[in-house]
Amino acid sequence: MKKGLFNYVIAIILIGFGVMLVLENLDVATFNMKTAWLYLYPILFIVIGLKALIDRLRFRGGSWMWGSFLVIFGSLLLIDRFDIIHFTFWDIYKLWPLLIVYIGFSIIRGNGFVVQVGRDKRGRKKYSDHSYDTFETGEKGIFSMVGSFEYNQPNWKVRPMDLRCIAGDFYLDFSKAFIPEEHIPLRISSLAGDVQILIPENVAFRAEVHVKAGDIDVVGQSTDGIGRSLFFESVDYESADQKLDFFIKLKAGSIRIDYI
Repeated sequence: MKKGLFNYVIAIILIGFGVMLVLENLDVATFNMKTAWLYLYPILFIVIGLKALIDRLRFRGGSWMWGSFLVIFGSLLLIDRFDIIHFTFWDIYKLWPLLIVYIGFSIIRGNGFVVQVGRDKRGRKKYSDHSYDTFETGEKGIFSMVGSFEYNQPNWKVRPMDLRCIAGDFYLDFSKAFIPEEHIPLRISSLAGDVQILIPENVAFRAEVHVKAGDIDVVGQSTDGIGRSLFFESVDYESADQKLDFFIKLKAGSIRIDYI
């Protein structure tokens, strides 16, 4: 992991210096060691942002929101270096309208919301819009205005949690986790964002998911459009000692749960 990160940083540095040398050879700009960093760190933001976007497209984590933000932020800083516009690092606050843009792009996928309340075909209780009380006490509650939740470190411990934000991405890789042999409820809710979950095939789980505007894919069962909901339960869920129980609700975005 460290080797990969080191190689990644070296690659960014080489790309940055290569771009600067090309620009200098074309008489677009003149560089020296003192000013090189002013051009290098915007390129660093751009490359990291592109990596986040590519990882998201390949379902390897990443974030389309933060990836695009870093690309835009780095590009504006780089354009400033060529005196085309005036934009400094501390002008980052001026980009707050991008949040509205991100929500708008998510809403393009659809609109409307239907909350299904009652019981499924087997008579089990289904979660409603006010489903917090259906979780056992002791969840790990986290709220963020805008952010990214990533659980993909080796041997991270799974415990009941309640993750909420206004806009953000969620990436949970349970193939790298330590999962206790117990029933573990996990709740995720956001106004806008993407949820990606990876689960080992030998782990039992149940998922109750709702999307106001967007798409859902749970181990091959998919739906998209207006006010979509989906309920899934693995065949060994009832008898399993080790099992995960997901309740996920988005106003706009996508939810994807895959076996790994």
